[in-house]
Amino acid sequence: MAKKKFSVGVTFVACLLALIIGFAAAFFLYTYIKRPTGGDPYVSGDLSIHFMELGNEYAGDSIYIKAGDTDILIDAGSRASSTDTTAAYIDEYCTDGVLEYVIATHADRDHIAGFAGSNSSPSMFDRYECEVIIDFARTNSTSQTYANYIEKRDAEVAAGAVHYTALQCWNETDGAKRVFEVSDGIEMEILYNYFYENDSGDENNYSVCLMFNQGDKHFLFTGDLEEEGEEYLVQYNELPKVELFKAGHHGSKTSSTDALLSVIKPEIVCVCCCAGTDEYTDTPENQFPTQAMIDRVAQYTDRVYVTSLGDESAEGGYTSMNGNIVVTSNRGGVTVACSASDARLKDTEWFKQNRTTPSAWLS
Repeated sequence: MAKKKFSVGVTFVACLLALIIGFAAAFFLYTYIKRPTGGDPYVSGDLSIHFMELGNEYAGDSIYIKAGDTDILIDAGSRASSTDTTAAYIDEYCTDGVLEYVIATHADRDHIAGFAGSNSSPSMFDRYECEVIIDFARTNSTSQTYANYIEKRDAEVAAGAVHYTALQCWNETDGAKRVFEVSDGIEMEILYNYFYENDSGDENNYSVCLMFNQGDKHFLFTGDLEEEGEEYLVQYNELPKVELFKAGHHGSKTSSTDALLSVIKPEIVCVCCCAGTDEYTDTPENQFPTQAMIDRVAQYTDRVYVTSLGDESAEGGYTSMNGNIVVTSNRGGVTVACSASDARLKDTEWFKQNRTTPSAWLS
């Protein structure tokens, strides 16, 4: 009789376990099937990328990123006085005065002047508490702006910030990491650049290159990396197709090359420049954004946006083209909203008067 009771007990436990396992398997199968595609649906907040206008007629980069509750700044160009404009913009979103991550891509003035600051326009390091600073591993620069940048950066480190070079991040030495989880489901990945370890005659090639990953969505930033640097970038990194590419070197003819574009196949391209100014050249076709860059990008997308437009009659020598460009990625997809106009480059009056429409945009 005891044996019979024992047998019944074992059978009951076995059935109960089978039932529990069955329910668990069904639950996990259901959640797998129902899991949305197009990005991680469990991100704790949107990823928004802000290509900011700089308050003047000069080309330069200053890009503010909000990842969940994390505040990130990539570069602070184009002049020290630009921080009056960009800080006012950032303060609308960064309410605690803390930038968790700051990236200075390379030592040219149009990318670090706002970090260097001036007597009349405080450095971004003075305006915000910066927790992690990542910058270029090499430079040829001997400029006063660079010297001022180093002074301000080191003062921020003395005040408690952590500093890594991009090479330390890639090698994961001294506490640095290749991949930083900046918010739940959002990663900031430092890519390998050959010129982190090798000399270049072009300062632009020392640029810190990084990717933001949000599930299967990717957003690529390469500073002012030039043609040779882009070729190495493709060679040494497994680059995915990207939702967003920040056009290399302000839309110059020597960046955003076929070698890179054919791999990343961008959906959206944002250009940080003041379109049509003669800051660097009097040759119209070589003024930012160049015809050559436009022709190459057109093979992949017509969603091209430009921050500013040169206008000698306007105060400051510029007006807005798209203005502040905000690319937002969340469960609803990837969208673009601009402060001045949502028009794509090909639909602007400047483009119609100064550039030739690529054949890819005619079909």
